[in-house]
Amino acid sequence: MKTWIGSGILLASGAVFLSQPVVTVAQSNQSLVLEQYKGKPFEDSHFRTAPQRIPGRVECAAYDAGGEGVAYHDSDPVNHGSGQLNTADGTYLNEFRMRDGVDTSYTKFPTAAGKDAIDNNSYETVTPPKDQLYVGWTEPGEWFNITIEAAKAGKYSADLLYTSNRGGSISIDVNGHDATGPVTIPTTYNNADPIAWRQWHHWNILRNAVTLDLPAGRNVLTVHIATGGNMNLAHFDFRTAAEK
Repeated sequence: MKTWIGSGILLASGAVFLSQPVVTVAQSNQSLVLEQYKGKPFEDSHFRTAPQRIPGRVECAAYDAGGEGVAYHDSDPVNHGSGQLNTADGTYLNEFRMRDGVDTSYTKFPTAAGKDAIDNNSYETVTPPKDQLYVGWTEPGEWFNITIEAAKAGKYSADLLYTSNRGGSISIDVNGHDATGPVTIPTTYNNADPIAWRQWHHWNILRNAVTLDLPAGRNVLTVHIATGGNMNLAHFDFRTAAEK
């Protein structure tokens, strides 16, 4: 008998894992998870490194391929960014993964006269890269998986590039088990901005957002939207925990 645990990862039922230290859990279940997990690392003409590497930058929009209930769970089947907000016009960015339920978009820096600044506005804390892909329109209960390759066993810390209109929290599983607990995502709301829709475009970096204890080799990370929602998640920059 087997049990689904809500992240597309299948574990043998009856095993008492949650009372064990996180590193023990990850090591004892790494092979089982990889054998049974049906998702695949995402790869295309832009994202050529699959799986993504730690240490290094882990892009949220390059979540695994595999579809609803396997690689991700979204509250509805429509991508509200690619193909909707961003008109399907044949371009890579506007049509990026537009048939998936995960909502994706990218940062925009309008230059035409009379156009309001979007992701290069003066009310954000940091300016993100132009054309940075991200997961957005997030709601509590949603999740997505990212298969990664850890260079060696050990602890890795990561900074998160994000926006959060109303604050909230996320958590990350490693190989099907909670590795972080709730991680508070501070709001980036700025009352001084006169344009209401731009509250979703105030970018910031959450330093040392998470620390994960990873076994060497391939692992599956599951990013959960726990509370709040309305967050845009761009990428995690992972380094060994000893580095500043």
